[in-house]
Amino acid sequence: MPVRIGELLLKEKRITPEQLQQALNHQKANGGKLGYNLVKMGLVKDEDITALLSKQYGVPSINLTQFEIDPAVIKLIPADTAQKYQIVPLSRAGATLTIAMTDPTNVFAMDDIKFMTGYNVEPVVASETAVIEAIQRYYPSSGKAVSAATGSGGPSTLELATRGLEEMQTLDAVSVEVPEELEEISAEALAKQGEEAPVVRLVNVLLMSAIQKGASDIHIEPYEKELRVRYRIDGILYNIMNPPMKFRDAISSRLKIMAKLDIAEKRLPQDGRIKIRFSDNGTQKEIDFRVSVLPTLFGEKIVMRLLDKDKLMLDMTKLGFEQESLTKFEVAILRPWGMVLVTGPTGSGKTNTLYSAIARINTPETNIMTAEDPVEFNLVGINQVQVRENIGLNFAAALRSFLRQDPNIILVGEIRDFETAEIAVKAALTGHLVLSTLHTNDAPSTVNRLMNMGIEPFLVASSVHLIAAQRLVRRVCSNCKEAHPLPPPALMQAGFTEEDASGVTPFKGKGCEKCTQTGYKGRVGLYEVMEVSEELRELILVGASGLELRRKAVDEGMITLRQSGLRKVKDGVTTVEEVVRETVK
Repeated sequence: MPVRIGELLLKEKRITPEQLQQALNHQKANGGKLGYNLVKMGLVKDEDITALLSKQYGVPSINLTQFEIDPAVIKLIPADTAQKYQIVPLSRAGATLTIAMTDPTNVFAMDDIKFMTGYNVEPVVASETAVIEAIQRYYPSSGKAVSAATGSGGPSTLELATRGLEEMQTLDAVSVEVPEELEEISAEALAKQGEEAPVVRLVNVLLMSAIQKGASDIHIEPYEKELRVRYRIDGILYNIMNPPMKFRDAISSRLKIMAKLDIAEKRLPQDGRIKIRFSDNGTQKEIDFRVSVLPTLFGEKIVMRLLDKDKLMLDMTKLGFEQESLTKFEVAILRPWGMVLVTGPTGSGKTNTLYSAIARINTPETNIMTAEDPVEFNLVGINQVQVRENIGLNFAAALRSFLRQDPNIILVGEIRDFETAEIAVKAALTGHLVLSTLHTNDAPSTVNRLMNMGIEPFLVASSVHLIAAQRLVRRVCSNCKEAHPLPPPALMQAGFTEEDASGVTPFKGKGCEKCTQTGYKGRVGLYEVMEVSEELRELILVGASGLELRRKAVDEGMITLRQSGLRKVKDGVTTVEEVVRETVK
């Protein structure tokens, strides 16, 4: 907590109670902070306050009037941030930035500056008068704003969500809601709360920053001696900040309240949802955060998946399918019955592919029913059911009910067990088109996975029409893309033929502002589409291995995941490193 300067000065007998009362009256009439008014009234000297603060906080003090600051250092902190927190950057040495501030206990300010600049922050104490004069001197256009900052007014409407994040857009309104029971909180109310609780501001900054940076997930992870926040951007996790450990429980409680979870329950995993509504360049937008809370050794780990409807790509031609693979896939989903399976690990874009398939076949003449866990996006004209294991509504129970609802097309979020697989196969054999996902490494091994679950080979052979395996790789940034030739042996090692290796010039991003110096922006799918032909059906019936099925499918023209990736390297869409990271030869 910041100390009361008046009480300190009284204790040190630098002022009398009468003088303190005069200063308080002056402050009430003119605004500003008490220390600033005491100096202006001539009751104490700047140096007295600085020395007192230095002694109280145990950090060095500085006389700013005798200090010349490098303009390059000033540029590290924007004017509005300097005004908000009353700080002045002094110098940078290696990865440490020294800042002068009136209140070195303002951990939130230091965290914001660390988050914004990427440097470790070292505070020194300076008097309020000196800091204000330094801001007016080094940030000439900020005179008015500084005096406003020292006044008695509260924060701007959305200061809570944008504080310390220079690159964020100004948002007109923020509200928080939950699906079942709408609870809207005005930005003004949140701002008021934020003034009292730094954790509210911190959580809002984390959520809004993730949206701004295009993150797909936020990870908040407690360890023995640190709290870590990471964002997954284009499939890669980046360390964003390390909030103070004292905020650990407060952050988890705040997020649980927003997600309508039980804040008293810290022993069991919990799942919830947060909905953020804001204005983006005048357009109202909504983003869902799917919240998962998991008890770990040193506290609760929270992972939030961002679900942005605007980023849901339902145009199948833009997902990354090769033309021949796309043709096979479209033929399969336009059939009146049978099973189409999409496989791949978590986060490989399976849901997006299935939603795109449904959007392609969603017509007024069809009855489409889905069972999902959870329902990620609401699609118009489709009957979506949220699976709830705790009350007995699992995939198998939902599927049984679907068959009594006269469906044409059924989507099962995931085939996890024999019961679900059995009902899905029977539905596919009785005149319904069934779309579903499985967690397998490639398309041919999916057949063996179904048989391992207990499905008879003849049922698999007759029901499954097509299996698509997929992965996501990062796209080369189109803004800083440049040729990055590799020697033919390296390309041949990745899987190119000798002939192709001599004519391929891979591309790579050198790093720019648009891709935050990574060289990658966005992701694209790699697809392995195996159409179950008559020959493959015969192999399945005799219990052939995944390897035999793979050889036969490749002979029939199946493009493997690695080949799909190499084609995209050849077209300059991604890099060899990305393809090698996500696929095998």
